[in-house]
Amino acid sequence: MVGERKDPYRTFRFLLEIDGIVQAGFSEVTIPDASSEPVEYREGSEPPTVRKLPGLNKYGNVTLKWGITDSMELYEKWWKLVEECDMEKARKNVAIILMDCEGNPAARWEFVEAWPSKYDAPDLNATGTDVAIETLEIVHEGMKRVKP
Repeated sequence: MVGERKDPYRTFRFLLEIDGIVQAGFSEVTIPDASSEPVEYREGSEPPTVRKLPGLNKYGNVTLKWGITDSMELYEKWWKLVEECDMEKARKNVAIILMDCEGNPAARWEFVEAWPSKYDAPDLNATGTDVAIETLEIVHEGMKRVKP
């Protein structure tokens, strides 16, 4: 008999944890890619084939998007620290938690030494009806996927 069916998780239910900052409700969170740059190497006594060695690990940025409200948590308690060059306080640990349909943690990505590198205020349009969206781009120095 085949094992229990496991459907893939959906992308529409997630949480975000940021050390010391309470911000509920994001409309979109982009989980970045991770890569290891290959370094080509060959010694003269080896066959004429280049070896591939792992080089520096690189991580993309996390992007947060949310509908603007009267909350100033991310702007005042995080972005302002970067503007004031208080990097000791600005660096935080961040976690993105994907939830299953029942609301239980299903997958978790953790980011270390994270800090906001870009803040984007919403574009406004007097004839539009869209929700005003703020965006924060976060850089970090490492990510890992862990079991929740």
